[in-house]
Amino acid sequence: MIRQGFPRALVVLLGSAGAVVTLAGMQAVGSILGPVVLALTLIIAVSPLRGRLARHRAPVWVQVAVPLAVVLLVLLGMVAVLSLAAAQLAILAPTYSDQFNAMVADVQRWAAGLGYGSEQLNKALSSFDAGKMIGVAQSVVSSLLGVLSSLFLIVVLLLAMSLDAPVFARIVDAAAGDRPALARALKTFTFKTRRYLIVSTIFGLICSVLDVTALYVLGVPLPLLWGVLALITNYIPNIGFILGLIPPALLGLLEGGPKTMLLVIAAYIAINVVIQSFIQPKFLGDAVGLSTTATFLSLIVWAWVLGPLGALLAIPLSLLTRALLVDSDPDAKWAAALISGRLPEPDDTPKPGGPPEPTPVGGPRPGPSS
Repeated sequence: MIRQGFPRALVVLLGSAGAVVTLAGMQAVGSILGPVVLALTLIIAVSPLRGRLARHRAPVWVQVAVPLAVVLLVLLGMVAVLSLAAAQLAILAPTYSDQFNAMVADVQRWAAGLGYGSEQLNKALSSFDAGKMIGVAQSVVSSLLGVLSSLFLIVVLLLAMSLDAPVFARIVDAAAGDRPALARALKTFTFKTRRYLIVSTIFGLICSVLDVTALYVLGVPLPLLWGVLALITNYIPNIGFILGLIPPALLGLLEGGPKTMLLVIAAYIAINVVIQSFIQPKFLGDAVGLSTTATFLSLIVWAWVLGPLGALLAIPLSLLTRALLVDSDPDAKWAAALISGRLPEPDDTPKPGGPPEPTPVGGPRPGPSS
């Protein structure tokens, strides 16, 4: 019997078209989908605490209330710090007009000394003002507050997911008999997401403490705000360090001039690049299971779909997508290898020569007589 199927090129095109339509639909409901994924990620992060309480036979309401309280304290604390810092930044912005005008005049004199004091250059320099530069820092803080603006929805989702988490865990365990690949993929997703969050949080706190110390020594205003920003941007792969550097570097330029700005940049490079690029990956190891290219593409795609929240949750979202579409399919081993950048395990690699030929009905055919 001849097996007939669609050409592989057609399957790829249809799959790509379906992915584009799905992502566009997700973008349309991003205001709902974003809080749902954030709540799911936070529930996964505190699931070990719930498991420990269950092992100690704590009442069910304690198993729900304690992890929920931990998550709410973290969220509310972050909202309070960012709100206070945003208010302080709005008050601080107008005070730098004189410094910025003086800096523009110095640049104009320096350019004139080099023979570049043209009218076009003066016009370009005059077009800048301190309010626009401080606006960059304000926009970063405002975007973070916008991410947390759906706090009520997030809290409701956290409560609902906390109540359902024990049931879902038992359902996944029960499904291991009928759908072992899917159950194993979901468990792997939760494990990798939790490990990624733990390691990123630990190293983010280390970077934040060192950044706050450096900014305090250099006299940059609002060092605590920029420390919190460095912690949050640590969850954004590839470009998070740059996003966390821009606002304090601009304030360093306005507060102490180019020298302070260069010292801020040097301090951030020495702290964040060394820790995030050389030390942190060794501790993460295979926790993420995404290649460098896949990580960067996931950042672009999920930031387009969900905005700033998509950038923060790019890795968990990619891990969830991989669990549902790749790891749950036993025939997608090479797709998983392309995503992770690692060859499949030797036991999982198809043996050369293909599968053995089926035995004919009635047993093996007799060989030629001797």
